[in-house]
Amino acid sequence: MSLPTVIVLASGRGERFAASGGTTHKLQARLGDKTVLQHTLDAVRASGLPWHLEDAGHPGMGDSIAAAVRATPQASGWLILPGDLPLIQGDTLRAVAAALGSHDVVVPLYRGQRGHPVGFSARCGPELLGLKGNQGAAPVVRAHSAIELIVNDIGCVTDIDTVEDLQAAARLLQGL
Repeated sequence: MSLPTVIVLASGRGERFAASGGTTHKLQARLGDKTVLQHTLDAVRASGLPWHLEDAGHPGMGDSIAAAVRATPQASGWLILPGDLPLIQGDTLRAVAAALGSHDVVVPLYRGQRGHPVGFSARCGPELLGLKGNQGAAPVVRAHSAIELIVNDIGCVTDIDTVEDLQAAARLLQGL
């Protein structure tokens, strides 16, 4: 059985981060000794899953997802992971990937909060290819019987949108 591909979304403009006082793009902001994006990519590599970085600067998240699915036509499914989740754990990626073996859509759940990556089986491919704009894959999640996979990974809900988010992630990172 082939493994699903992790799609790391890195096409956004990071406007909220800049508006909050950020002096660089949020994915290039330093978190400890690495950038936010490097932390995310390190976790993806540690998962052992195939992956694709989508950083072509698309107009919206839906456009980015569709482009990444087009770029990975042989994938058996996809895990959609925004690049601004630097504390995500490789174990969470593997757990979502495994759950795709028996479900079309898998959403990780940490303490009642939905997180990322959201997993989609190959059966969702045509719908993912049709995404456009800023909405992302929410319509595909709603159209399928998504299961919520309980995980013990605060990283799946710790995204970086503001300087304050970056500071909170730094405090969490020190505690890991």
